[in-house]
Amino acid sequence: MQVSLTATGGLERRLEVAVPAERVAREIEQRLKQISRTARLKGFRPGKAPLSVVRQQFGGQVRTEVIGELMRTTFAEAVTKENLKPATGPRIEPIAMDPGSDLRYAAIFEVLPEIKLRPLDGVTIERPVASVTEEDVDAMVESMRRQRPEFVEVQRPAQANDRVTIDYEGRVDGQPVEGASGTDVSFIVGGGRVMPELDQAVRGAAAGETRTAEVQYPAEHPTPSLAGKRVQFNLTVKKVEEQRLPEVNEEFCRAFGVESGSVEELRAEVRQSMERELAELVRNRLRSQVMDALYRENTIEVPRALVEEQIRELQIDFARRTGARDLSQLPPRETFEEPARRRVALGLIISEIVRSEGIKVDRAKLDARIDEIASAYPNSDEVRRAYLQSPEAIRGIESAVLEDQVVDWVLERVKINDKPMSFKEVTGFGQNSESQT
Repeated sequence: MQVSLTATGGLERRLEVAVPAERVAREIEQRLKQISRTARLKGFRPGKAPLSVVRQQFGGQVRTEVIGELMRTTFAEAVTKENLKPATGPRIEPIAMDPGSDLRYAAIFEVLPEIKLRPLDGVTIERPVASVTEEDVDAMVESMRRQRPEFVEVQRPAQANDRVTIDYEGRVDGQPVEGASGTDVSFIVGGGRVMPELDQAVRGAAAGETRTAEVQYPAEHPTPSLAGKRVQFNLTVKKVEEQRLPEVNEEFCRAFGVESGSVEELRAEVRQSMERELAELVRNRLRSQVMDALYRENTIEVPRALVEEQIRELQIDFARRTGARDLSQLPPRETFEEPARRRVALGLIISEIVRSEGIKVDRAKLDARIDEIASAYPNSDEVRRAYLQSPEAIRGIESAVLEDQVVDWVLERVKINDKPMSFKEVTGFGQNSESQT
């Protein structure tokens, strides 16, 4: 077998392979002999047909199959001989395939880049240092109270955070319009669940009062009877209810899964949950900085084919999250170019660290990760068994554990500056609710 290698630019390689005609003929002959042992041909007992008849019947099909297999096997042999690391499968271009002559073809593919990792001793990473205080627990319990408000009817005008119940009817030029009416519709004033014009109209209105509001619908509105129309709504407030937060008592505690009803036990569980969340967020911040540093410090050329695969994955993920049904609804592919390139580069850099440093999957960490995933399900034992019996699932978890171990490896080699922060600063807890009040 003769092999000729050419670098055609960047990471792309062109590998020309010539397979001797004798090898092709030998492979074809062996395959025909195998077929002759079991072939059922008219006029002959099974396996007794002459080889010449078998060749006449199956020769063309066998030759096509053998050539395909030879291309695959000889490409693998050639890659090994040339010490190449293909990034993806090759594009095959036949050169000569005539019977009786050498099989010649070209394989075009990209190779993985050579990576020389840069030292990390000049990298500085900031580590948030925070703890959960009693005030943080108080704030979380208060947030839990707001999750279970009680509504009590009041005889006063509606204000922010009240729940109102209304009947409404929309008209265009004095005529009722389809799709613009409702009965006994309830919503929280200022909750952002209804059109701003309706929300504003009920403010200051008590039960029994009637208000009007005008809404200009956009031309692209999905309801044809409303698209581009200016609709006048007549609405009647039927009920105003005030939010009152529940007391933190036994009933409240049981509602959040504390069977004993103990407030102290509830607070202890809340603290533990907050500490887990804090630790995870700190870890995520460290991981993000580590990935930024690896990407910044190790500039590498990446295979275009791998970038294209990642762009496609990002597009599919975007479509799934946003409900887009076809590519015309996606942002331009250039939007995904840099994130895809970063993903590919980091994957190659992490793989090189794992290889060069001989990092192996920590079995204890793997088991802990599986337990963590399984614990989120009521049938945790069954989920754990399912994961252990799925090689694909295990490979995915092993990849995540290895990445965590690489993060630990990097953190041992960089300078870490501790930055004192509060729980609120690290988690952002309470910021959304504060901005709404």
